[in-house]
Amino acid sequence: MSTGASAPIRRSFNRALFVILCAGVLLNTALVALLPLHGPLGPVLALFPVNVLIYLGAGVLAWHYRPSNRMGALILLTGVWMLLGGLGNADVAALAALGTIAGSMPLAGFVHLLLAFPAGRVRGAVARATVIAAYVTSLLLQVPRYLFAPDVAAPGLMIADVPAFEQWGGGVQEFVGFLVLTSTLIVLADRLRRSTAVERRVLVPLYGYGIVALVVLLFASRILGPVLGWAPTDVAALQLLVFCGVPIAFALGTLRGGVARTGELEELGVWLGEVGSVKPAIGAALARTLGDPTLEVWFWVPAREGYVDTEGVEVTSERQQAHRVVETVELDGRRIGAISCDIALMAEPGLVRTAGRVVAIALDRERLIAELLASSRALQSSRERLVEVADRERRRIAQDLHDGLQAQLVLLALEAQQIAHIGADEETVRERATELRKGIDAAASGLREVVYSVMPAALSQRGLSAAAEDLVDRVPVPTTLDLNVADNECSPVVESTAYFVVAEALANAIKHSRAGAIAVQLGRGGDVLHVEVRDNGDGGARVGRGFGLTGMVERVEALGGTVHIESPDGSGTTVRAEIPCGL
Repeated sequence: MSTGASAPIRRSFNRALFVILCAGVLLNTALVALLPLHGPLGPVLALFPVNVLIYLGAGVLAWHYRPSNRMGALILLTGVWMLLGGLGNADVAALAALGTIAGSMPLAGFVHLLLAFPAGRVRGAVARATVIAAYVTSLLLQVPRYLFAPDVAAPGLMIADVPAFEQWGGGVQEFVGFLVLTSTLIVLADRLRRSTAVERRVLVPLYGYGIVALVVLLFASRILGPVLGWAPTDVAALQLLVFCGVPIAFALGTLRGGVARTGELEELGVWLGEVGSVKPAIGAALARTLGDPTLEVWFWVPAREGYVDTEGVEVTSERQQAHRVVETVELDGRRIGAISCDIALMAEPGLVRTAGRVVAIALDRERLIAELLASSRALQSSRERLVEVADRERRRIAQDLHDGLQAQLVLLALEAQQIAHIGADEETVRERATELRKGIDAAASGLREVVYSVMPAALSQRGLSAAAEDLVDRVPVPTTLDLNVADNECSPVVESTAYFVVAEALANAIKHSRAGAIAVQLGRGGDVLHVEVRDNGDGGARVGRGFGLTGMVERVEALGGTVHIESPDGSGTTVRAEIPCGL
């Protein structure tokens, strides 16, 4: 799994793979130069460098995309055995001797690949014993074939011409090889029996091809030659062609399929454990691991009782589509996030849960970052709205003073000037002065209304209880008030916020809900001031539809409190606010 070109470890690993690739190409080129490709066996011998090239490419590719999986290294190792086996046909005596000694090692490498799939590790005592027996058969039991009989390719290896020893050694090698094949079949059959349906879709074709290829490699010369009359060169060509498909099959099995996805979780663990600050986003890592480019990671924010995405944006219900699965991620029994992915792209949905457990700690870390980002966005948005509310309130006050009080004072001034200049009788002057006094009283009343709308005198002079009573008395709808809070029990800013909640909820009930009855409750529980306003109106109140409720929520949240609004259509509205008193 790629972790980004900027990761130092990954860059070093890629450079090492590039060196291996270049070295392999150079050695394979040397093999081509050493083999007698222009002779009668040229077409068959040419299959050796072709095999080596395929093993080299498949091994590097598998190791590049699955660095912690050993299958890529094992494919390359089997390619090395194939390279050494090809040297047995070289014109250089020393290299031909080396190739003769390692001539059967590709078979051992093949058995190792079969029993190590998919993680590259041989699991179980029987499987490990089988692999060891395969290498012993290919390396040690091969010895009598070239020590006690003349070998055309490497005659210098023979120490004595004892055909009986050569035949006895060959028989033992074939018998042990048959036992290795039988043990391999038993282990693979047991793994198929214990595998899931998704895993079988990958294992059955791979194991089937592997068993057929192993039988061909071990027994083709015994069956195809005597029974079907094939020439030895034809049998050798078939075996080499079968060997060409081995690295391709294992590389595809390693990189694709349900078993591969299980292995990808190991890569996820490697990604989490890498040193360095530069890593891809956890969502991108999960998307690559699970094979779903549409995968999203959401983070749980307890204060909001909802999810936010990696940008801190709230996840709405519309984003949870029917064709997607949302797997909750928990850590130490608490919800920290969720993984949203496309069901159609999931070969095994259970892997989503497993992947969530693997990345839970990293997800919790990124959740805190996302929550901080969301809080920062919310704080900025809250500040902007508070500034907007304050500006709008100032404009309203200025408009009221300009259109109302100022106009009244101008008219009163004109009236006073007219009184001063009229030459009427005393009775007329008295009547005009009386009207002037009434106008002054009306202007003073208007001024008091403006001042009351900014900061009620009852609230600043007598506290929250008196201000709430005064506010309820002014409501034109039957309203009950339940007070369970003492004056000056909370700070002025808390009482002012609570008063604003009551005022706004009452205004909403009168103007918009057409309520016939309202109930107001104020009480302190511990260090929290509880405010509740219920009405029996039309309901349908929503935060965001107007500035009133939005401003109310912003004021409460600015003090660290919470507001809950229940307003189903046609069933009234209930506004509950909880404001910390320790301010």
